[in-house]
Order: sequence, then structure tokens, then C-alpha cells
Amino acid sequence: MSKEIPGPKTRAVLERGVPLFLNGLNYEKEATRAARRGFRAASQLVIDRAKGDFIWDVDGNKFIDFQNGWATNPLGNAHPEIIEAVTKAFERYGFHYDHPLRYELAEKLAGIMPGNKLPRFSYEVSGTEAAESAVYMAMCYKRRRHVISFSSSYHGNSIGTKVMSGGAPEYKPYLEGWRGGVISAPFPYSDHVPAGMTEEQYSDYCLWYIDTHIPASVAAKDNIAAVLIEPGLAEGGNWIPNKVFLQGIRKICDKNSWLMIADEVLTGLGRTGKMWAVEHYDVIPDIMVVGKNLSGGIEPCAGVAARDEILGDNPEFTAGSTFAGTPAGCAAGLKTLEIFERDNVVEHAAKLTEIAEGIMSSWERKYEIVRQVRGNGLLIGVSFQSPEGKDEDANWWYSRAVRGQMLQNGVWAISDREDTIRMYPALNMEEKTLRDGLAVMEEAIAKINREGQNVGDSPAWPTGVAGF
Repeated sequence: MSKEIPGPKTRAVLERGVPLFLNGLNYEKEATRAARRGFRAASQLVIDRAKGDFIWDVDGNKFIDFQNGWATNPLGNAHPEIIEAVTKAFERYGFHYDHPLRYELAEKLAGIMPGNKLPRFSYEVSGTEAAESAVYMAMCYKRRRHVISFSSSYHGNSIGTKVMSGGAPEYKPYLEGWRGGVISAPFPYSDHVPAGMTEEQYSDYCLWYIDTHIPASVAAKDNIAAVLIEPGLAEGGNWIPNKVFLQGIRKICDKNSWLMIADEVLTGLGRTGKMWAVEHYDVIPDIMVVGKNLSGGIEPCAGVAARDEILGDNPEFTAGSTFAGTPAGCAAGLKTLEIFERDNVVEHAAKLTEIAEGIMSSWERKYEIVRQVRGNGLLIGVSFQSPEGKDEDANWWYSRAVRGQMLQNGVWAISDREDTIRMYPALNMEEKTLRDGLAVMEEAIAKINREGQNVGDSPAWPTGVAGF
């Protein structure tokens, strides 16, 4: 490892982005402001190459990859079999809309859907497009105007999905008037529970809010088409709902004739140690949004699965785009699912889950800056806090400080807008690599726990220059 992250070659690349990318004009101002507070420059990197469980930056530093292409590489980086399948598809089909692979992948997906109850599939390019498509599909099918979504949820970064997502207003300014038919409901977080309630009481309150308050005070129940929910609030901080809550959503939807839409873009296809996160809750949604892991991190492919009647007879619904269901994307999906089955990938992910839980279970007791460790499978989150417990604004800086120290010691994870470090290891990661990475993380926590937040990172380089 170089003595400094980012190293000189990486800094040179990052500096090229300052005049090119979003917020480049703000960089000097923000860097100066952060330096006055005692924070060092952001620990970022520019990737030179990636293979399996590891990435290398342009300075030659090697990192264990817990970021994992933002949870998009279920079989590690640049899997050679998927690359080969994609190359063959390009060579044979180039790009055309209708080709045999789109039928083969749809058939394969129908066979692994929860309860085999979602047999029809509509292709999209990304999870963002698929989430928008799912909501519009529900509205057209039910002929209703409203959809319920949740605080801190994330469904994409287009105008439509920003409106449907539940992030703080500062992350979607000027879109307040675009919310239209989107109704926001509280999500049952396991931390910062209000009004002195227990976690279970708060979950019950969230269900009451959806079942009673919204129909009574916000929108008539007969004008609500669906509830859109992530069965693991990923981008919002890897929050995991309890079983009662997901089953309660299913019951409310059935009672009111609403559709249940599960956004499994990040939680699906093995991420939680089961093929689909909803399988932990014994519920079957009416519509499910699929993406990320589907194409092995090599070629974009996403879509929406639905009950037969919802997609089989919905003449007002339109969807898709030029690059939805491309030959290469479908080839990547088929090969990914083949490897999942051949190598027992989901079962291996469940085993890795047990290892991670065993290693991390003591962190809340051992380190006062660790507020909460949580996860479902390999969807892992660790929240941080100021040791004094008084300055909540400082919590974010502690998470960034730990993340920066991890990067300094050779592990790449995510810490962006919340006070949480999020990790998405590859589902087929070697056991030793997982243990090594978590050991580095614990060393980083111990160091920041001793020395404080001021060894941590300032705000990042301009958006678009390099990922967190």
C-alpha cells in the first residue's frame, strides 16, 4: 500500500475531473472548509483493474472489495465465464431487440420466482427504469393514481424514482411539486426509534400509519394502487425490517386490494442468503423489481416480474427502452443463473453470513463508536456515533473516518450520506478473504475508537470523479 490514499497517480486523475464533472467548482471551497475543521482529504481511488474479490487502483494498491460495484457483482469482479458469454452474444447477435435469449432468460426467471407465482417478465435496462415501470404497471392495472413508498427508501436517480424515493429533501430539491401521487410512510428502523417506543411498537405504528392514517387523512384507499417497499432498505442504510412488518404489509394490501411491489434490485438474487429477500418473510409480492445481480456485473439487464393477470392483460401499460433485454444482457443473466445453480452460490452466501455475524456480533459491546451492527445475509451495515453520544452531526464523520482507515489498510467499503458503512461482499467470496476484510475493518474501528474522528475524511472529490 502507498503511504497515502489517494496516491499521487490517483490524485492526478481525480484532479482532471475537477474542471469536468459535477460540483467541480465547489471542490476548493469544500476542501478548505474541511481542512479548517481538521479533516484530511477524502480517501478515494480510481480503479486500474478488478478481478474476483479484489481491485487495484492506478497507484498499484490492492484492496479487498466490499463495495462490489455497488452490489452489482455477485460472482466477484470481471467473472471470465460471464465475459465470454457476453462476447459470444455480441459476436452472434450484435444488437437487436427480438432474439431467443430474451425468451430463455424470462423462462429461467419464472422458474425461480417466489412460490413460482410471478411468471411474466418485462425487461428494462436498469433498476431505476424497472422501479418506475413497476409503479406504472400497478397504476395501469388497478386504474388508480397513488402509490405508497417509505422514508429513506431508494429506487433510483431519475426524476420519477427520486420522487418515489424517501431520501431527505436536500437530495431532491425542487421536486416537491412533482410528488403527485406518491405517499410517504415511515419505515420501521431498528435505531433512533421515536417516542420511547420499542422496535416492535414502532413497527406496529408504521403498519397502523399505512392501514389507518393514510386512508383516513391522505388518500382514499380505493385510489391507492400499490405499496412499493424494499425488503431491506439498502441505500438508506441497510435497514432490515422485521418479519411482522413485511407480513403486515402483505395483509394490508390484500385487505385493501392494493398491489405489493417488492423492489429487490439490491436485495435479490442471493444477496441475503436466500434467492429473494422476501423469502425470509414468507410473503409473495404481486410485482417484483429485479436488477444488479441479474447480469453478473458485466452487462446491464433488469426488469419487472409480475403475476400472470397483471402483465398478461394490462393494455394501458407500456414499458421498455431501446436497450432493454439486449442479447448481451440476457446472455449475462443466463450465465449468472447457471453459475448460481452449478456452484451453489446462494448456499455459500448463507455460510459467509454466519461467519460475518460471528465476527461482528461483539462490536457493539467492544467499541463505543459502534452504535449498531445489522444485516440480512451479505447486506451488512455498521452505524457509528460520537462517543459522547451528544453530537449526532459528528456520527457521519466517525463512519467516514473508519471507512477512510479501512481504505488505507486495504479494504474498500461504502460510506456516503449516512452514518453507516455498508458492505456487499461477492456472494462467492473466499472465506479467508471475508475474514481478512472484517479483521481490517475491526482494526480501523479500534484505531478511530482510540484516536477520534479527526483522522477522518473530508467531503469527497466532485461527484462523478470517483465513487465512495
